[in-house]
Amino acid sequence: MHTNPHPDRLAFTVMRQVREGNEKAAADIIARFAPEACREPGLELVNRSATSPAEFLFYKVFRDAAAFEAHQQTRHFKELILEEALPLLDRRERVQWKPLTPVTDMIEAR
Repeated sequence: MHTNPHPDRLAFTVMRQVREGNEKAAADIIARFAPEACREPGLELVNRSATSPAEFLFYKVFRDAAAFEAHQQTRHFKELILEEALPLLDRRERVQWKPLTPVTDMIEAR
């Protein structure tokens, strides 16, 4: 049995459904947010549905709960996500995961 060498890591998936007519505005906000988020320790991938341009999927991996909390306190998270993006949404579903197998040392490399 494989032992997870990083048991404190947290992963999140966040599905966002943008209200009709706000797809471009949401994509523009994400385009400003993603480079800032990628500078933080951790891994963040942002995806847009290939069949529904109003759906966005975020996948985030944090070293631990403290790194997740620090992420939520950043200016780019507060301004771009909480203030600008959330009002454009019809639906937001965030699920927290505990990785069973380690993400390679991509997080430490940042």
